[in-house]
Amino acid sequence: MTSVLPSFDPEWDVADWLRRLADVAVTAVHPDSLVADLLPDPPPGRTVVVGAGKAAASMAAALERAWQSRCPNAPLTGLVVTRYGHGADCDVIEVLEASHPMPDDLGEKAARRMLEAVTDLGEDDRVIALISGGGSALMTLPAEGISLADKQAINRELLRCGAPIGQMNTVRRHLSAIKGGRLAAAAHPAQVVTWLISDIPGDVATQIASGPTLPDRSTPADALAVLERYAIAIPAHVRQHLERDRSAPSPEDKAFERDDSVTLARARDALEAARNAAEEAGVLVRVLGDDLEGEARELGRDQARMALEARDEIASPLLILSGGETSVTVRGDGRGGRNVEYLLGLFEALQGAPGIHALAIDTDGIDGSEDNAGALFSPDDWTRAKAQGLDPAAYLSRNDAYTFFQALDRLIVTGPTRTNVNDFRAILVLPRTP
Repeated sequence: MTSVLPSFDPEWDVADWLRRLADVAVTAVHPDSLVADLLPDPPPGRTVVVGAGKAAASMAAALERAWQSRCPNAPLTGLVVTRYGHGADCDVIEVLEASHPMPDDLGEKAARRMLEAVTDLGEDDRVIALISGGGSALMTLPAEGISLADKQAINRELLRCGAPIGQMNTVRRHLSAIKGGRLAAAAHPAQVVTWLISDIPGDVATQIASGPTLPDRSTPADALAVLERYAIAIPAHVRQHLERDRSAPSPEDKAFERDDSVTLARARDALEAARNAAEEAGVLVRVLGDDLEGEARELGRDQARMALEARDEIASPLLILSGGETSVTVRGDGRGGRNVEYLLGLFEALQGAPGIHALAIDTDGIDGSEDNAGALFSPDDWTRAKAQGLDPAAYLSRNDAYTFFQALDRLIVTGPTRTNVNDFRAILVLPRTP
């Protein structure tokens, strides 16, 4: 990916410029530029690395390179789990791959091995936990009495109902034997240092990957309330677990007294990098926020109205940026993720309005469960869509935004970026021409 953004030119290729802008944003939050300066001095004993998430392997590779440069003779072991295809080359840290967003048995095995890796440590040892978005599905170890099939079924319904990520992770945390601080508690009395790449709106550290090393104050009753709110079927033994479980460690537990955590990257860092690059290129920038949530298509429609209003007020190009994590309530059987669904809602509302271009991607390179990071469009795509008989409303009705943008050859396919700060959305509004 390139981080060079050309200066404004009335004749520029706007689609290429927006793609370069997205590259700037993603590069700013990649572990390669974040890890080396954080490396602590080796402890008297062992250093064990564990981790989970879409960025876990690239974080491990960056850590290992820095370790070999600064303290090559100090012992280092560990294992991390990432999504299939998101691995990275490591020499001493084992990289495992498992399924996301639906957990599988390999994720369960990885989580079990992480618990085993930290259970015999002493006070002179240290655990470095590399945690990023996607870790909840990838580090799946069901609580006692709950099966992987139970967690898969509940996770499937949570994904379909449009629940915000914070609510989903509350459920995942309280059906787990490793999340909610349980991994750190198992490592006691060793110190646990957690490095985080945040995919959570608001950057609540305990929500990232459901907080395997960071306990929080949610309760099993909170998880039960989420399931009931969305009318998700709850097997009797799962309900009984949520009504009786008291296994989550308290934030005041002495096991966490020596622990520490730091957030390496978040959505605001990607947006800030894009803002700086665009302003240097001569474009005005408006950042709407890094924590926008809600139904994806509705956010697209809202931002379409904003862009149309801005077009009548500006005298020079305006870039509207936003981040966060939207939701999709699945009603159809089409293909798509939240970014293309947002973009199709925006596209439908704009109806080819002149001078408005847009891009939306997931910074991990995978939008939902498809092979694209997202998509983009320009005003003339409205005419192209009509000529091909593509009705945006019909595609939205069946959650088929992927197929819509595929027909226009507007999908963005990057492959795994090996980082993850969630959605990056950019609308470029050009002033009306006389």
